[in-house]
Amino acid sequence: MGDIIKAVNTGGMAFEVEQNGHTFWLDASPSVGGTNKGPLPKPLMLSSLAGCTGMDVASILSKMKMPYDSMTIEIDANLTDQHPKVYDKIHLKYIFKGDNLDLGKIEKAINLSQDKYCGVTAILAKTAEITYEVLTE
Repeated sequence: MGDIIKAVNTGGMAFEVEQNGHTFWLDASPSVGGTNKGPLPKPLMLSSLAGCTGMDVASILSKMKMPYDSMTIEIDANLTDQHPKVYDKIHLKYIFKGDNLDLGKIEKAINLSQDKYCGVTAILAKTAEITYEVLTE
């Protein structure tokens, strides 16, 4: 199959998760019975989105030989009120710092990630409208 995930309930709402040799915690907020021992599952999906598209963009810009000093991705997402609560709108801000940034190359790299390469985008796009903007400093 591929990826192997093992999640063991360690009491309350907390789970110790082993993912391909990496261990981390998932938990709920105290308002719903958790102890805030680790990230919440749904926001963790947004972190996966940032990592997925960020890795794509970094790789593509490297191949385009377009240097930058830093790339930061900020995500703002709207969670629906009704169960099952899902993200229905996700907005990404790609923030680049550096001299001689080529906005055309950056846009092309992001479009390739969003439209072709990022599997997390493809999954989340089934329930959410995904938009983005590029900011340079």
